[in-house]
Amino acid sequence: MIQNEDFQDELGNDHIATSAQTPMRNDAFAISDEEKIELIKKDVENILNTLGLDLTDDSLKGTPNRVAKMFVKEIFGGLNPNKKPSSSTFDNKYKYGEMLVEKNIVVYSTCEHHLLPIVGRAHVAYISNGTVVGLSKMNRIVDYYAKRPQVQERLNIQIVQELQKVLGTEDVACVIDAKHLCVNSRGIRDIESSTVTAEFGGKFKEDKVRREFLDYIKLDTQF
Repeated sequence: MIQNEDFQDELGNDHIATSAQTPMRNDAFAISDEEKIELIKKDVENILNTLGLDLTDDSLKGTPNRVAKMFVKEIFGGLNPNKKPSSSTFDNKYKYGEMLVEKNIVVYSTCEHHLLPIVGRAHVAYISNGTVVGLSKMNRIVDYYAKRPQVQERLNIQIVQELQKVLGTEDVACVIDAKHLCVNSRGIRDIESSTVTAEFGGKFKEDKVRREFLDYIKLDTQF
């Protein structure tokens, strides 16, 4: 048992992903959001009580409910498929055949190993094969997949796969540059480092196209 716990600690501390899909149980939505909030509220109360905090204090009294609502309605809202943004596509009538890049999309996510924030920027690009998507939808897709316990590499993959499906093309890329507070505020406590990950599909696997994309986003990183 201890060996298994040591392995799990090592896996989490090294930020290793085990799946390209978010690990979800089949009964994840068997109960309502309101029921989840009530259950999580009791769990948070137990954690704070175990830590020795006085939950009768006015400052702490509402914390369990606030945390439960935040988990379900906000920072983990991307777990709910009903909240997945609709992505209307349009014919590329103006025949724009070059790369389209959406830079500096804000990423607010949560590390699934320590439940601490991941904060950074995503840069997303695609080359149309006859279909385009509204620019705001790219931001919404990033935000949807970020709002769940995450590993940064998985977030890259999920964003790219979703846009490939929406646009009907493999020619999609995403680079994410983010700070992980599980690195910055605990463990090694390195406040300067950030993590850069990338997922390249279709033409973006070609050196020339990939280099053009990286030049657009001004990241001189070798992959």
